[in-house]
Amino acid sequence: MDKVSRVHKIFNAVSKDYDKMNNLISLNQHTIWRKKTMTEIFVKDGCKVLDVCCGTGDWTIQLASANGNAEITGLDFSENMLKVAENKVSEFDNIKLIQGNAMELPFDDNTFNILTIGFGLRNLPDFKKAVEEFYRVLAPGGQLVILETSIPDNKLIYTGFDFYFGKIMPFMGGVIAHKKEEYTWLYESTSDFLTKKSLTDILTTTGYINTKVIPHTLGTAATHIAYKPLDYL
Repeated sequence: MDKVSRVHKIFNAVSKDYDKMNNLISLNQHTIWRKKTMTEIFVKDGCKVLDVCCGTGDWTIQLASANGNAEITGLDFSENMLKVAENKVSEFDNIKLIQGNAMELPFDDNTFNILTIGFGLRNLPDFKKAVEEFYRVLAPGGQLVILETSIPDNKLIYTGFDFYFGKIMPFMGGVIAHKKEEYTWLYESTSDFLTKKSLTDILTTTGYINTKVIPHTLGTAATHIAYKPLDYL
């Protein structure tokens, strides 16, 4: 099974328990990381925001709550994850959810002022192509925000991180959600993901400027922020 098919199957399978398990597995750190990241995002009136791989809609809701006069679009390719999100965003008039492919975004060039992706980039089949696609739909001066798990630089911290993600987390997924195989994927995708420097290099070679990296919780996650140049033609 290729990566795309496997990821689609996994997220459709875990959608019902995703929020509960996400809180448990990350020790609720993911909410702290997003809250810190939101201090770097300024959602203005009329701003068009795209939340790629929006999943069950937590970050989509945060973005919509930041400014009720902004247009927020959440995109995900898992229909089951979107069903959960639809129930959660029903009270927000400025949120639109659509099913779509992050590698081939169904939007015109230069459409969005802000594009976010939280814990989704590592699940995509081609990181560089995805970043290039984000660049395409961002308007000149637009902000890209990537929040993702990250391999700690400290060897001692990495050992604990590797043990937790490789052994404890799949065990918890099996016992609590009865989805051990699915939660093993989180370890695999995190282990195979780019280093903070490698992702920064991809952003730079794609054309983004002013890249900023914010590490979280001893380097176990990181936010990358970058911009499409204003003079882009």
